[in-house]
Amino acid sequence: MANERRETGDPARTLELLWREPGHGGSRRGPRQGLTVDAVVRAAVELADTAGLEALTMRGVARELGVTPMTLYTYVPGKAELLALMLDAVYLRMPRGDHTGAPWRTRVEAVAHENRDLYGRHPWVATLPTARPPLGPGLMTKYEHELAAFDGLGLDDVEMDAALTLLLNFVQSVARATLDTRAAARDSAMSDEQWWAANEPLLAKVFDPARFPLAARVGSAAGAAQQGVYSPEHAFTFGLQRILDGLAHLMDRPR
Repeated sequence: MANERRETGDPARTLELLWREPGHGGSRRGPRQGLTVDAVVRAAVELADTAGLEALTMRGVARELGVTPMTLYTYVPGKAELLALMLDAVYLRMPRGDHTGAPWRTRVEAVAHENRDLYGRHPWVATLPTARPPLGPGLMTKYEHELAAFDGLGLDDVEMDAALTLLLNFVQSVARATLDTRAAARDSAMSDEQWWAANEPLLAKVFDPARFPLAARVGSAAGAAQQGVYSPEHAFTFGLQRILDGLAHLMDRPR
């Protein structure tokens, strides 16, 4: 699945909307009909959750709310600003456990699972680029919470940020691969196992195991174990443990 390119919109207006005071989500210029920025964002998130970002247009959100697109523009300037508000809103509402006093590996694993669950609830979030994220209260709350998992491990501030970035990029990459796997199964109406079973006779005609012995041996073993070329569950479990092992090595280095 290709990444969704996120336009930046008007940075000043975006920050103003992100940090708006609670209860001040209305529009002074819009008609008095009870519509608020919060209501617009909720409708947009629900639309993206059910139909994907392909269906996310200002016209589509307006239709969900029963208003005209021009009415919607009095609350949110455009799709770029709306997308920033949506992302920050789901960040702010993420369930977060209190792992104070838990072993560090438990804390870091919890961060990974919290983000994986986020992508499960809102798959469209995994397709967004990570550069220049919206600096709203949701992102900052998320960042503060997740940094706490790495606090007190002997890492300096730059290493803490880098370790968290490594973890989050890993979880997002698995989420994107999971979406690709599901899209392939949906488009072909076959699971990975069914697809390979159907195409194995064709591959046998052109593939020479003697020429590619390692590929033949390892590919067969991995495919049999994962029932396909890729297993999101195996990739997540294996990769997360390797990241934790790497952090343990970093923490044990001579000071």
